[in-house]
Amino acid sequence: MKMIIAAALGLTLTAGSALADGYVNGYYRGNGTYVQPYYRSSPDGNPFNNYSTQGNVNPYTGQPGTHNPYGYGSGSYYDPYGR
Repeated sequence: MKMIIAAALGLTLTAGSALADGYVNGYYRGNGTYVQPYYRSSPDGNPFNNYSTQGNVNPYTGQPGTHNPYGYGSGSYYDPYGR
């Protein structure tokens, strides 16, 4: 019985996170390059929970994230504690 409850909870959590994802249609950049359609995590201003952030893996492609969440060199920094 515990196994069934755990499985149901896991499916619920997985479905919930999948519903938060957004599908982006393919488009052409200003330089004429075509960008293929893709899924992304819902934008929320938190760089730590994005598929492209280091330590995360994109569940659709299996690719590990490569972007630094602290944005060194870009002038941006996210402080989860609001300091």
